[in-house]
Parts: sequence; C-alpha cells; structure tokens
Amino acid sequence: MTSAKNVQVTFDCADPRALSLFWNATLGYELPAPPPGFDSWDAFSETLPEEKRNMASASQDPAGVGPRLFFQQVPEDKVVKNRVHLDVRAAPGLEGDDRMAALEAECERLVALGATRLERSEPAPPMSGGFIVMQDPEGNEFCLD
Repeated sequence: MTSAKNVQVTFDCADPRALSLFWNATLGYELPAPPPGFDSWDAFSETLPEEKRNMASASQDPAGVGPRLFFQQVPEDKVVKNRVHLDVRAAPGLEGDDRMAALEAECERLVALGATRLERSEPAPPMSGGFIVMQDPEGNEFCLD
C-alpha cells in the first residue's frame, strides 16, 4: 500500500508576492522562512536581478496541516474560468441564517482585502448549505463555503 501524498496548489499570476499576501490574510497562512543567511524575503530579493524579484512566492499553513500554496509569475493574463478552485470553509458547523451571516461577514472582510464578490447561492438542503462565489485580486475564482 502506498502512502498519501502531500499537495501543493499552484497559481499562475502576475504579482506572486501580492497574491500570496492576500491568501495569507484569507487563510491565516504565512510566508515560509527566508533562505538561510537572510532575515527576510525582502533582503533575499535585493540579491536578485530586478526582473527576477517577484517571480515566485509561497504561502503555508503555520500548523503544517493545510496544503502549501505556490504563486508563479506568468506573462499572460487569466482568460477563462478556473477548472479547479478553492473552497474556503468560512462557516463550519453553521446552518441557515447563521451560516449565511458568517459567509457574508467573511465576504465583506475579503472584499476589503481586494477580492471581488460574484454571486451568492442560497441554501438548498440537503445538497447545499449555501455559499458565496468570489474572485481573488487576480480573478481566480473561489468559494466561501
């Protein structure tokens, strides 16, 4: 029997650093430690040629439980809907009006961070407790669930 594999979720984007900071604030994640010999990622970045300073960034769960997120700079813009997206579990254990109120509060917080609200889907038991579809600052879809 083979063991389970860890998963890293990779985002193609224009501004890796900014997008990783958005997802850190969204998920309670953090930047990984900078390379040995550097006090910060900014100090490390200063050693790179200017065109390579924002080529990649990452976000990680400080508890080491959730998947690592990796952000890589690409030249093209996002053109179509994601085929894979993140569901941010913002209202675990809540139902009905309490659930939707918690999702609305989280939606408001994320809009202030640069996200865009797309649509709200009302609860439709037993298949759906309701959710809100959003986009991160670079247009990647995700759901508040």
